[in-house]
Amino acid sequence: MGVTCVSQMPVAEGKSVQQTVELLTRKLEMLGAEKQGTFCVDCETYHTAASTLGSQGQAGKLMYVMHNSEYPLSCFALFENGPCLIADTNFDVLMVKLKGFFQSAKASKIETRGTRYQYCDFLVKVGTVTMGPSARGISVEVEYGPCVVASDCWSLLLEFLQSFLGSHTPGPPTVFGNRHDAVYGPADTMIQYMELFNKIRKQQQVPVAGIR
Repeated sequence: MGVTCVSQMPVAEGKSVQQTVELLTRKLEMLGAEKQGTFCVDCETYHTAASTLGSQGQAGKLMYVMHNSEYPLSCFALFENGPCLIADTNFDVLMVKLKGFFQSAKASKIETRGTRYQYCDFLVKVGTVTMGPSARGISVEVEYGPCVVASDCWSLLLEFLQSFLGSHTPGPPTVFGNRHDAVYGPADTMIQYMELFNKIRKQQQVPVAGIR
């Protein structure tokens, strides 16, 4: 994989989420991008189980368990302000066994689904972010395949993003600053999706609340 930027596209004024997605995909097709199947990224949030916190009034930690259709044999576990663990898909089964330590938060499942587009060396994914039955926002992921160091290709990524996002072009992702000259990897993309999902949750005022 190459270097990737994940961002949120605001819903166009007077348009629905789906209509804005269609406007974006039309722009991509006009540029010459070709459809290359579909994609899905999902995230479920887990709380530290109350029984593990003791009586010191400790704050519980959050863990985000995520999947990406680009990596069908992998599962990503991201700790709040912590590392990203990459495991195989059996990790979901392990989480059931760890319910004494981590418990799934109510109504925490969030995902984005949409179409993949190929344009020269760029892979673009425009998705509809949903929580339950409701569309909550729009995700845009752009990957530049030939490069694996963010600092070497951000200007090129930015120029391409501007070609179809215009004034909504994002700044450099925070993971770029943390890994300026390091090799970019799948975990960096999942961190960006985690940040995007949390941002959309806050905008919709749908906090991750309660423990089952």
